[in-house]
Amino acid sequence: MRLICLPHAGGTASFFRSWAGTFGSDVEVLSARYPGRQDRIAEPCLESMAALADAVVEGLRPFLDRPLALFGHSMGASVAYEVALRLEGRYGVRPQGLYVSSRAAPHRVAPSGVHLRGDEAIIEHVRGLGGSDAAVLDDPDLRELVMPAIRADFRIVGTYRAPSPIPVRCPIFAYVGDQDPNVGTADMEAWSEVAAAGFALRVLPGDHFYLVPQQGDLIRDLESRMASS
Repeated sequence: MRLICLPHAGGTASFFRSWAGTFGSDVEVLSARYPGRQDRIAEPCLESMAALADAVVEGLRPFLDRPLALFGHSMGASVAYEVALRLEGRYGVRPQGLYVSSRAAPHRVAPSGVHLRGDEAIIEHVRGLGGSDAAVLDDPDLRELVMPAIRADFRIVGTYRAPSPIPVRCPIFAYVGDQDPNVGTADMEAWSEVAAAGFALRVLPGDHFYLVPQQGDLIRDLESRMASS
């Protein structure tokens, strides 16, 4: 089967590079490369959740010949949910599992005005979350390259909220760090309201980017759940 990984706001496909080969030969790991970054840096960034989810689904069309699961971290969790709805509605494809990390349920996410406050406010917010992206912003040349994508992603984050909790027909498995400054266990438990085929929550040590230091435990848990789905 395939595990499709959806990065966080400002994130890139290479965030999941270290996952390749960690699941054994039965699972192929693929990561979405959003427009406006890495080898797609010349392409215009997408600025709405609908446009981004549509683009991911279109990119997945050649890969629907095998069972797949979706893993999304932070903004990527919302993207994964919207992708799952589109795969079910347009192609009759039900993911074997929807794995969501560090992001409130789609009907519970709170509107955010960070994207309206200018680059410095966005940079400060990214630094507060931690993760490898914060270090990139310390280099003025790299910052100039990555800021358009970060601005666009935070516009998506700040304007997205599902108007009603539409259930997906696959199980949902949620993960969060116990020291996440912005997302708590109640935010993740609300995913159960859109999980028509079962729900489970795992809390791991760490902050918003707990999945970096806890990669081994997270992957073992993902592998176990995918094997039993």
